[in-house]
Order: sequence, then structure tokens, then C-alpha cells
Amino acid sequence: MTARTAPAVPRPEILAAFEAAKGFMPVDEGLALYAAATEAAALGLPLVEVGTYCGRSTILLADAARGAGVMAVTVDHHRGSEEQQPGWEYHDPAVVDPEVGEMDTLPTFRRTLHAAGLEDHVLALVGRSPRAAALWRAPVGLVFIDGGHTDEHATADYEGWTPHLAPGGLLVIHDVFADPADGGQAPYRIYRRALASGAFTEVSAHGSLHVLRRSGARG
Repeated sequence: MTARTAPAVPRPEILAAFEAAKGFMPVDEGLALYAAATEAAALGLPLVEVGTYCGRSTILLADAARGAGVMAVTVDHHRGSEEQQPGWEYHDPAVVDPEVGEMDTLPTFRRTLHAAGLEDHVLALVGRSPRAAALWRAPVGLVFIDGGHTDEHATADYEGWTPHLAPGGLLVIHDVFADPADGGQAPYRIYRRALASGAFTEVSAHGSLHVLRRSGARG
């Protein structure tokens, strides 16, 4: 019988930086993301995050990437997703640029990475995810989808980035809720689409975070 390897866990200072950063991911889901990122980084390929916000989850990807000598790539326009706009539940006035009157999470994100000592291990792409995906040409070991939660945005993130995922790579989707009462359904729909494609098999689920492995051709 083969012994099962315990999942990787971040060092205390990395976990502390994650908990101190502005964002929404709970610790248990963060630990699951870190374990997936560490496993995927062993492929020797970049780790891609769609939806940076202020860098809370980026800390975990960057530390996993650092350990394997690869890069974490994070993509965001930094103007906030739908539910983060004024008048919505997740709006934070502290990240509104008073000069332009719009959200701008980029300065907070940069401070987050600097405080964690991880700036050299992250490539930050500032712009729309589908445009970045269309220009991307290299295979990646992990795609973490945590961007806009409309069907338009979630579908574009899935269709744009999963073709770059290498065989054996991991697709991680956040905010997957089977019950509409618990949250929006767009991430759940791309999760179901990935499974139905035959290109992915589920590895694990931790709260709303689902980890799938590419086991076939494009989904």
C-alpha cells in the first residue's frame, strides 16, 4: 500500500501575510489552494490566477511558485468585479481612487506583495482576462479562476485560459455553489462544463473551492 503524501502547507509567515491581506477567501480554502498550487508548480510551468483583487490568494500562489522556481501570473483590470461596485455587498470605499472616482485595487495589491516579500515571483497583467489569454502562448501548470461572476466573464475566463493548461495541470475554480441561495451560479456552471467535457476529473473540493485535473484534450 502506498503512503499518501500530506498536502503542502504554507510557512507561518506566509499564512500570516495571507490572513492580513484584504480579500474574501477563508483560510481553509486558502490552504487547499496552496496545496494545489504546490502540486501544480512541480510541473515546472507558470501558475495563472484570474482575478487578483488585492492579492490575498496571490500570496499563496507566489510562495508555491517561488518554491518550485516558476512564476505566478495574476490577471485583473483592478477596477473591481460587479459585486464590488458602489451600492453592492462587497464594495470597499477604501480602494476607490478619489481622483478618477473608480475602484483601483492595484496599489493595494502591490503593497500586499511587497509586505510579503513576493514581488519578484509574480507577473501581474493589468487588463481584461480574455485579452491576456488571447496573447498568451505558453503552457501553464495551474489555472485558478476567481474573476467576475457573471456568465459572460466566467465563461470567457474558462474558454480563454483552460486551452493553455498542460496535461496533468490543475484547474481550480472558486465560489462554486450548487445551491443558488448560497451564491451566484456562473462559477458552478463552468465547473459543471469542465466535468462534462471529459477533459477534467475532480481531485478535491474544499468549501466553494474545487480542484480539477486536466486528463484529456481541450474542454
